[in-house]
Amino acid sequence: MREVRWIPEEGDGVEHLAFDARADGFYVESVLVGERDDRAYGLMYRVKCDLRWRTLHAWLKVTGGPELELHGDGEGNWRDGHDLVLPFLTGCIDIDIAATPFTNTLPIRRLQLARGAREPIAVAFISTPDLQVSRVEQAYTCIEPGSAYRYEGIDTGFAAELTVDDDALVIDYPMMFTRTMPLV
Repeated sequence: MREVRWIPEEGDGVEHLAFDARADGFYVESVLVGERDDRAYGLMYRVKCDLRWRTLHAWLKVTGGPELELHGDGEGNWRDGHDLVLPFLTGCIDIDIAATPFTNTLPIRRLQLARGAREPIAVAFISTPDLQVSRVEQAYTCIEPGSAYRYEGIDTGFAAELTVDDDALVIDYPMMFTRTMPLV
């Protein structure tokens, strides 16, 4: 098991994440405090991926607020915690939780891009702290395999070059997050 911490570039906050590789997949458990639109909040979440880094389960809970549960089949089909089908997420294999750099790890690991390769993807985007889910278009480009990737929010025009460690956990996400523990 590994543990990492990030702080946001803007506002107060910290995230502490535990990452565990097991025989049946990858497990993450995290807690963070942050702020958005001048509102402070706490968030706990858990994510499970299969051995191919396809998201199978996500559970999120805002302290004193909403809770969200998503179940994926690894092929881009989703249900919520009440077993209702979410057709607007069809084709999304990854999730993107707005409050954390961790979810960039999911497509980076899953796509296994070669140097210079770019892959547009649709993801289940989870806004914070309201935990609203929407489908968004993103793209990842491999700058240097295993260490540097370009993230693009196709819908927003936002782009950033991410540096990652050997597990593809973000070290630096310019303008967004900086890892404080461990530094490499």
